[in-house]
Amino acid sequence: PVNVDIATLKSEFLSHYYKGKARPRTAYTFGLIYWWSRMASVLPGVANFFTQAPIVSDIVKFIGGIAPQRKMPEFAKQTFRQWFINRKRSAGSTTKPKVILWIDTFNNFFLPETLIAGVEVLEAAGFEVVIPKQSLCCGRPLYDFGMLDTAKRMLREILHSLQNEIQAGMPVVGLEPSCVAVFRDEMTNLFPHDHDAQRLKMQTFTLAEFLEKKAPDFKIPKLNKKILLHGHCHHKAIMKIKDEDTLLQKMSDDYKLLDSGCCGMAGYFGYERGEHYEVSIKVGEHELLPAVRNADKGTLIVTDGFSCREKIEKETDRKGLH
Repeated sequence: PVNVDIATLKSEFLSHYYKGKARPRTAYTFGLIYWWSRMASVLPGVANFFTQAPIVSDIVKFIGGIAPQRKMPEFAKQTFRQWFINRKRSAGSTTKPKVILWIDTFNNFFLPETLIAGVEVLEAAGFEVVIPKQSLCCGRPLYDFGMLDTAKRMLREILHSLQNEIQAGMPVVGLEPSCVAVFRDEMTNLFPHDHDAQRLKMQTFTLAEFLEKKAPDFKIPKLNKKILLHGHCHHKAIMKIKDEDTLLQKMSDDYKLLDSGCCGMAGYFGYERGEHYEVSIKVGEHELLPAVRNADKGTLIVTDGFSCREKIEKETDRKGLH
Protein backbone atom coordinates (compact mmCIF):
# COMPACT_ATOMS: atom_id res chain seq x y z
CA PRO A 1 0.00 0.00 0.00
CA VAL A 2 2.90 2.41 0.59
CA ASN A 3 4.79 1.25 -2.52
CA VAL A 4 7.71 -0.35 -0.68
CA ASP A 5 9.11 -3.23 -2.75
CA ILE A 6 10.03 -5.66 0.03
CA ALA A 7 11.06 -8.42 -2.40
CA THR A 8 13.65 -6.20 -4.08
CA LEU A 9 14.94 -4.93 -0.74
CA LYS A 10 15.36 -8.52 0.44
CA SER A 11 17.23 -9.57 -2.74
CA GLU A 12 19.57 -6.58 -2.54
CA PHE A 13 20.27 -7.18 1.16
CA LEU A 14 21.01 -10.89 0.69
CA SER A 15 23.22 -10.11 -2.31
CA HIS A 16 25.44 -7.89 -0.15
CA TYR A 17 25.22 -9.97 3.03
CA TYR A 18 26.42 -13.20 1.41
CA LYS A 19 29.19 -11.64 -0.68
CA GLY A 20 32.10 -14.06 -0.27
CA LYS A 21 30.14 -16.24 2.21
CA ALA A 22 28.54 -19.65 1.98
CA ARG A 23 24.76 -19.48 1.79
CA PRO A 24 22.22 -21.77 3.50
CA ARG A 25 21.96 -25.11 1.71
CA THR A 26 18.40 -24.32 0.56
CA ALA A 27 19.86 -21.54 -1.59
CA TYR A 28 21.78 -24.14 -3.60
CA THR A 29 18.91 -26.66 -3.57
CA PHE A 30 16.24 -24.26 -4.85
CA GLY A 31 18.18 -21.32 -6.28
CA LEU A 32 20.01 -23.60 -8.74
CA ILE A 33 16.92 -25.63 -9.71
CA TYR A 34 17.44 -24.86 -13.41
CA TRP A 35 20.82 -26.62 -13.42
CA TRP A 36 19.64 -29.51 -11.23
CA SER A 37 16.69 -30.00 -13.59
CA ARG A 38 18.88 -30.01 -16.70
CA MET A 39 21.03 -32.72 -15.15
CA ALA A 40 17.97 -34.72 -14.08
CA SER A 41 16.42 -34.53 -17.57
CA VAL A 42 19.28 -36.67 -18.95
CA LEU A 43 18.10 -39.64 -16.85
CA PRO A 44 14.72 -38.64 -15.37
CA GLY A 45 13.94 -42.17 -14.18
CA VAL A 46 17.09 -42.23 -12.06
CA ALA A 47 16.42 -38.72 -10.75
CA ASN A 48 12.86 -39.69 -9.79
CA PHE A 49 14.16 -42.73 -7.91
CA PHE A 50 16.24 -40.45 -5.67
CA THR A 51 13.39 -37.96 -5.14
CA GLN A 52 10.47 -40.38 -4.80
CA ALA A 53 11.68 -43.71 -3.37
CA PRO A 54 11.19 -44.26 0.39
CA ILE A 55 14.27 -43.80 2.59
CA VAL A 56 16.36 -42.59 -0.37
CA SER A 57 14.12 -39.54 -0.85
CA ASP A 58 14.23 -38.87 2.91
CA ILE A 59 18.02 -38.66 2.73
CA VAL A 60 17.84 -36.34 -0.30
CA LYS A 61 15.33 -34.10 1.50
CA PHE A 62 17.52 -33.91 4.59
CA ILE A 63 20.58 -32.96 2.55
CA GLY A 64 18.62 -30.35 0.60
CA GLY A 65 16.82 -28.81 3.59
CA ILE A 66 13.41 -29.95 2.30
CA ALA A 67 10.53 -30.66 4.66
CA PRO A 68 10.16 -34.44 5.17
CA GLN A 69 6.34 -34.09 4.86
CA ARG A 70 6.63 -32.58 1.40
CA LYS A 71 6.48 -34.81 -1.68
CA MET A 72 8.80 -33.51 -4.38
CA PRO A 73 7.48 -33.12 -7.94
CA GLU A 74 8.49 -35.78 -10.45
CA PHE A 75 10.62 -35.01 -13.49
CA ALA A 76 8.87 -35.59 -16.81
CA LYS A 77 10.04 -38.46 -19.03
CA GLN A 78 10.41 -35.97 -21.89
CA THR A 79 10.90 -32.21 -21.55
CA PHE A 80 8.77 -29.79 -23.54
CA ARG A 81 11.85 -28.60 -25.45
CA GLN A 82 12.57 -32.18 -26.57
CA TRP A 83 8.92 -32.65 -27.60
CA PHE A 84 8.83 -29.37 -29.54
CA ILE A 85 12.08 -29.98 -31.43
CA ASN A 86 10.93 -33.47 -32.47
CA ARG A 87 7.57 -32.07 -33.60
CA LYS A 88 9.10 -29.11 -35.43
CA ARG A 89 11.24 -31.38 -37.62
CA SER A 90 8.09 -32.68 -39.31
CA ALA A 91 5.89 -29.56 -39.02
CA GLY A 92 7.98 -26.97 -40.90
CA SER A 93 7.39 -23.22 -41.06
CA THR A 94 4.27 -21.22 -41.97
CA THR A 95 3.42 -17.68 -43.07
CA LYS A 96 1.43 -17.01 -39.90
CA PRO A 97 2.62 -14.31 -37.47
CA LYS A 98 5.20 -15.72 -35.06
CA VAL A 99 5.05 -15.71 -31.28
CA ILE A 100 7.77 -16.92 -28.89
CA LEU A 101 6.53 -19.33 -26.24
CA TRP A 102 8.78 -18.89 -23.21
CA ILE A 103 10.00 -22.27 -21.93
CA ASP A 104 10.04 -21.88 -18.16
CA THR A 105 12.02 -24.28 -16.02
CA PHE A 106 9.06 -25.57 -14.00
CA ASN A 107 6.74 -26.55 -16.84
CA ASN A 108 9.55 -27.65 -19.15
CA PHE A 109 11.04 -30.20 -16.77
CA PHE A 110 8.05 -31.13 -14.60
CA LEU A 111 4.77 -30.38 -16.43
CA PRO A 112 5.47 -30.20 -20.18
CA GLU A 113 1.79 -30.82 -20.92
CA THR A 114 1.14 -27.20 -19.85
CA LEU A 115 3.43 -25.83 -22.56
CA ILE A 116 2.12 -28.34 -25.11
CA ALA A 117 -1.41 -27.08 -24.44
CA GLY A 118 -0.08 -23.52 -24.81
CA VAL A 119 1.20 -24.40 -28.29
CA GLU A 120 -2.22 -25.80 -29.25
CA VAL A 121 -4.06 -22.68 -28.05
CA LEU A 122 -1.70 -20.22 -29.76
CA GLU A 123 -1.85 -22.19 -33.02
CA ALA A 124 -5.65 -22.28 -32.82
CA ALA A 125 -5.56 -18.49 -32.41
CA GLY A 126 -3.71 -18.21 -35.73
CA PHE A 127 -0.04 -17.95 -34.74
CA GLU A 128 3.11 -19.91 -35.47
CA VAL A 129 4.81 -20.83 -32.21
CA VAL A 130 8.60 -20.62 -32.00
CA ILE A 131 10.92 -21.18 -29.05
CA PRO A 132 14.34 -19.76 -28.12
CA LYS A 133 17.11 -21.55 -30.03
CA GLN A 134 19.10 -22.28 -26.86
CA SER A 135 18.09 -23.41 -23.41
CA LEU A 136 17.47 -20.30 -21.29
CA CYS A 137 16.14 -19.45 -17.83
CA CYS A 138 14.97 -16.13 -16.41
CA GLY A 139 16.59 -17.01 -13.06
CA ARG A 140 13.42 -16.51 -11.04
CA PRO A 141 14.52 -18.64 -8.02
CA LEU A 142 17.83 -16.75 -7.79
CA TYR A 143 16.17 -13.52 -6.64
CA ASP A 144 14.77 -15.17 -3.51
CA PHE A 145 18.33 -15.86 -2.34
CA GLY A 146 19.95 -12.64 -3.53
CA MET A 147 22.01 -14.40 -6.20
CA LEU A 148 21.83 -11.28 -8.33
CA ASP A 149 25.17 -11.63 -10.12
CA THR A 150 24.12 -15.02 -11.49
CA ALA A 151 20.65 -13.68 -12.33
CA LYS A 152 22.18 -10.80 -14.28
CA ARG A 153 24.33 -13.19 -16.32
CA MET A 154 21.27 -15.25 -17.21
CA LEU A 155 19.28 -12.18 -18.22
CA ARG A 156 22.13 -10.88 -20.38
CA GLU A 157 22.18 -14.28 -22.09
CA ILE A 158 18.46 -13.94 -22.82
CA LEU A 159 18.84 -10.42 -24.21
CA HIS A 160 21.75 -11.55 -26.41
CA SER A 161 20.09 -14.77 -27.61
CA LEU A 162 16.75 -13.11 -28.44
CA GLN A 163 18.15 -9.77 -29.62
CA ASN A 164 16.94 -10.09 -33.23
CA GLU A 165 13.46 -11.24 -32.20
CA ILE A 166 13.16 -8.53 -29.53
CA GLN A 167 14.19 -5.78 -31.93
CA ALA A 168 11.81 -7.15 -34.57
CA GLY A 169 8.95 -6.74 -32.07
CA MET A 170 8.12 -10.44 -31.80
CA PRO A 171 5.81 -11.04 -28.80
CA VAL A 172 6.73 -13.44 -26.00
CA VAL A 173 4.07 -15.46 -24.15
CA GLY A 174 4.93 -16.88 -20.73
CA LEU A 175 2.75 -19.48 -19.01
CA GLU A 176 4.46 -19.26 -15.60
CA PRO A 177 3.48 -15.92 -13.96
CA SER A 178 6.67 -15.64 -11.90
CA CYS A 179 8.76 -15.79 -15.09
CA VAL A 180 6.62 -13.17 -16.84
CA ALA A 181 7.06 -10.99 -13.75
CA VAL A 182 10.86 -11.16 -14.14
CA PHE A 183 10.63 -9.65 -17.64
CA ARG A 184 8.10 -7.06 -16.48
CA ASP A 185 9.82 -6.05 -13.23
CA GLU A 186 13.22 -7.43 -12.14
CA MET A 187 14.86 -7.26 -15.58
CA THR A 188 14.31 -3.52 -16.03
CA ASN A 189 15.29 -2.92 -12.39
CA LEU A 190 18.64 -4.63 -13.04
CA PHE A 191 19.11 -3.08 -16.51
CA PRO A 192 17.32 0.29 -16.34
CA HIS A 193 19.15 1.74 -19.35
CA ASP A 194 19.06 -1.30 -21.65
CA HIS A 195 16.71 -0.65 -24.59
CA ASP A 196 16.24 -4.35 -25.36
CA ALA A 197 15.22 -4.99 -21.75
CA GLN A 198 12.62 -2.22 -22.06
CA ARG A 199 11.37 -3.70 -25.34
CA LEU A 200 11.14 -7.20 -23.89
CA LYS A 201 9.14 -5.83 -20.97
CA MET A 202 6.58 -4.36 -23.37
CA GLN A 203 6.52 -7.47 -25.60
CA THR A 204 5.99 -10.09 -22.87
CA PHE A 205 2.46 -11.29 -22.07
CA THR A 206 0.62 -13.87 -20.05
CA LEU A 207 -1.51 -16.15 -22.22
CA ALA A 208 -4.73 -14.32 -21.32
CA GLU A 209 -3.16 -10.90 -21.95
CA PHE A 210 -1.93 -12.05 -25.35
CA LEU A 211 -5.28 -13.50 -26.43
CA GLU A 212 -7.14 -10.39 -25.26
CA LYS A 213 -4.74 -7.85 -26.77
CA LYS A 214 -3.24 -9.59 -29.81
CA ALA A 215 -5.95 -12.05 -30.85
CA PRO A 216 -9.26 -10.27 -30.14
CA ASP A 217 -11.03 -12.15 -32.97
CA PHE A 218 -10.16 -15.57 -31.57
CA LYS A 219 -13.41 -17.25 -30.55
CA ILE A 220 -12.94 -18.62 -27.06
CA PRO A 221 -14.82 -21.94 -26.66
CA LYS A 222 -17.61 -21.97 -24.08
CA LEU A 223 -17.35 -24.45 -21.20
CA ASN A 224 -20.46 -25.81 -19.54
CA LYS A 225 -18.60 -26.02 -16.23
CA LYS A 226 -18.02 -24.02 -13.07
CA ILE A 227 -14.60 -22.38 -12.85
CA LEU A 228 -12.73 -21.25 -9.72
CA LEU A 229 -9.66 -19.08 -10.37
CA HIS A 230 -6.84 -18.62 -7.85
CA GLY A 231 -4.45 -15.79 -8.65
CA HIS A 232 -0.69 -16.36 -8.35
CA CYS A 233 0.99 -13.74 -6.11
CA HIS A 234 3.47 -12.37 -8.68
CA HIS A 235 0.64 -12.31 -11.19
CA LYS A 236 -1.61 -10.22 -8.95
CA ALA A 237 1.20 -7.90 -7.88
CA ILE A 238 2.86 -7.21 -11.24
CA MET A 239 0.52 -8.05 -14.14
CA LYS A 240 -2.90 -7.96 -12.41
CA ILE A 241 -5.66 -10.51 -13.11
CA LYS A 242 -7.93 -8.36 -15.30
CA ASP A 243 -7.35 -10.20 -18.60
CA GLU A 244 -7.64 -13.64 -17.01
CA ASP A 245 -10.87 -12.45 -15.40
CA THR A 246 -12.24 -11.26 -18.76
CA LEU A 247 -11.17 -14.43 -20.60
CA LEU A 248 -12.71 -16.85 -18.11
CA GLN A 249 -15.96 -14.89 -17.97
CA LYS A 250 -16.24 -15.47 -21.73
CA MET A 251 -15.65 -19.20 -21.20
CA SER A 252 -18.09 -19.87 -18.37
CA ASP A 253 -21.37 -18.48 -17.09
CA ASP A 254 -20.46 -19.78 -13.62
CA TYR A 255 -17.02 -18.36 -12.92
CA LYS A 256 -15.57 -17.04 -9.66
CA LEU A 257 -12.26 -15.37 -8.79
CA LEU A 258 -11.27 -16.56 -5.32
CA ASP A 259 -10.28 -13.96 -2.74
CA SER A 260 -7.71 -16.45 -1.51
CA GLY A 261 -4.52 -14.49 -0.94
CA CYS A 262 -1.41 -16.70 -1.24
CA CYS A 263 -1.50 -20.49 -1.66
CA GLY A 264 1.27 -20.65 0.96
CA MET A 265 3.85 -22.34 -1.25
CA ALA A 266 5.54 -19.10 -2.37
CA GLY A 267 8.08 -20.85 -4.59
CA TYR A 268 10.61 -22.63 -2.39
CA PHE A 269 9.15 -21.37 0.94
CA GLY A 270 6.62 -24.19 1.33
CA TYR A 271 9.28 -26.82 0.66
CA GLU A 272 11.62 -25.73 3.47
CA ARG A 273 11.79 -27.92 6.56
CA GLY A 274 10.80 -26.50 9.96
CA GLU A 275 8.54 -23.54 10.61
CA HIS A 276 8.33 -22.45 6.97
CA TYR A 277 6.50 -25.65 6.09
CA GLU A 278 4.08 -25.14 8.99
CA VAL A 279 3.40 -21.52 7.98
CA SER A 280 2.88 -22.64 4.38
CA ILE A 281 0.18 -25.10 5.43
CA LYS A 282 -1.59 -22.51 7.61
CA VAL A 283 -1.62 -19.93 4.81
CA GLY A 284 -3.12 -22.43 2.35
CA GLU A 285 -5.74 -23.52 4.88
CA HIS A 286 -6.78 -19.91 5.51
CA GLU A 287 -8.86 -19.67 2.33
CA LEU A 288 -7.67 -21.53 -0.77
CA LEU A 289 -7.60 -25.17 0.30
CA PRO A 290 -11.02 -25.17 2.01
CA ALA A 291 -12.54 -23.49 -1.09
CA VAL A 292 -11.02 -26.17 -3.32
CA ARG A 293 -12.24 -29.02 -1.09
CA ASN A 294 -15.76 -27.56 -0.91
CA ALA A 295 -16.06 -27.05 -4.68
CA ASP A 296 -18.26 -29.43 -6.67
CA LYS A 297 -16.28 -32.28 -8.22
CA GLY A 298 -17.09 -30.99 -11.69
CA THR A 299 -15.68 -27.53 -10.97
CA LEU A 300 -12.43 -26.64 -12.73
CA ILE A 301 -9.79 -25.31 -10.33
CA VAL A 302 -7.65 -22.89 -12.35
CA THR A 303 -4.33 -21.38 -11.27
CA ASP A 304 -1.40 -20.58 -13.55
CA GLY A 305 1.42 -20.86 -11.00
CA PHE A 306 3.33 -24.16 -10.88
CA SER A 307 3.79 -23.90 -7.11
CA CYS A 308 0.08 -23.12 -6.63
CA ARG A 309 -0.91 -26.21 -8.61
CA GLU A 310 1.59 -28.28 -6.60
CA LYS A 311 0.02 -27.05 -3.35
CA ILE A 312 -3.51 -27.90 -4.47
CA GLU A 313 -2.56 -31.35 -5.75
CA LYS A 314 -0.56 -32.32 -2.66
CA GLU A 315 -2.99 -31.00 -0.01
CA THR A 316 -6.37 -31.88 -1.59
CA ASP A 317 -7.81 -34.59 -3.82
CA ARG A 318 -8.11 -32.12 -6.69
CA LYS A 319 -5.78 -31.10 -9.51
CA GLY A 320 -5.19 -27.49 -10.52
CA LEU A 321 -5.30 -26.54 -14.21
CA HIS A 322 -3.49 -23.75 -16.05
